[in-house]
Amino acid sequence: MASVPNIFTTWPPIRDELETETSASQDKTVQECLPLHLGSRGSFMGDESQGLPKLDRAKHIRYLHRSLEPLPAVFVGYDASRPWVIYWALTALSLLGEDVAPYRERVTQTFSAMQNVDGGFGGGHGQTSHCAPSYAAVLSLAMVGGTASLDMIDRKALKQMGVSESALMEKKMSGQTFEGGISGSPQTEAHGAYAFCALACLSILGPPQEIIPSYLDVHLLLGWLSARQYAPEGGFAGRTNKLVDGCYSHWVGGCWPLLEAAIEGSRTQSETADSPKGSLYSRDGLMRYILACCQSEKGGLRDKPSHSAQNYNYYRKGHADDASRVLPDALQWASVPHRSTDERENGLETLSANARVTPIHPIYVIPSPAVENTRGYFERKGSF
Repeated sequence: MASVPNIFTTWPPIRDELETETSASQDKTVQECLPLHLGSRGSFMGDESQGLPKLDRAKHIRYLHRSLEPLPAVFVGYDASRPWVIYWALTALSLLGEDVAPYRERVTQTFSAMQNVDGGFGGGHGQTSHCAPSYAAVLSLAMVGGTASLDMIDRKALKQMGVSESALMEKKMSGQTFEGGISGSPQTEAHGAYAFCALACLSILGPPQEIIPSYLDVHLLLGWLSARQYAPEGGFAGRTNKLVDGCYSHWVGGCWPLLEAAIEGSRTQSETADSPKGSLYSRDGLMRYILACCQSEKGGLRDKPSHSAQNYNYYRKGHADDASRVLPDALQWASVPHRSTDERENGLETLSANARVTPIHPIYVIPSPAVENTRGYFERKGSF
């Protein structure tokens, strides 16, 4: 078995002597992760290079298909999040190379009943429209594709419920906190999810190297994001003094390609693949956390070793390991495999083919072909 770097197998060299409920929870999480990184609790299910366990694709695919079938009564609390349940599962299946087109009719019928005449989609049948379920519904329809699925979106009404660009800019500027992260409203705590949403929105509206520095303090944000990755766990936390959580593999991990684009500017596919620069975060650490600590023995991914698997964790972890090729038009962004300088020089790949997932669009977080097909369809269709 390949050796695992010491940073992922030993306690942090500097620790606060003050014991609190938070520090006790942090110690418990580290104690759960260390044996998994060392492979001493059955986490090494294959012979992956670099001491990484394999991605148990078959179990995860079965888990995700089951999540799109009738769910037990305990899921009643998800009634207002039904578009998200569908979006999480479809995106994760796409990451694993599964064709989601067979779900086209069911997805279209489901969202048809959730779309409101005044624009947008509710979280469930008869519920008020909201930006969050509208986001999940539109992207799910784009993934399954097809004329009927795309035509059912009332684009004119949907646009009317949206926020203006000027209001959006003001919102993003007022949301950056003294720490450097982004909050949901002024004078509140910075959160990884808001950071991704802010960076993605700005990247849609203009070239990231121009628009992001115009509205955000990039260096302050870089410092805050860097502090969200912990060792020895390897994963990300969403807020200051919080525990690592698998879902932030997307929310925080997804910030890095956008922030790199803001710092380095646009790059072609060949320039990205051959770049001597490393990542701004530890890809190695994040991959170890996902593969060693977050895979459930029954299929699916969990936010930390002591928790149960949930399908929203799967799509978020898959998003994190894509490096992006950036072009000025956000709809033309794409993802390409990233290889470090050492990998190129030694002819090594950090992950085997088994553990690599299908690249997805770094802004819209669906497969790039779905973005291209949807854009092409509506361009041919013309204005509403």
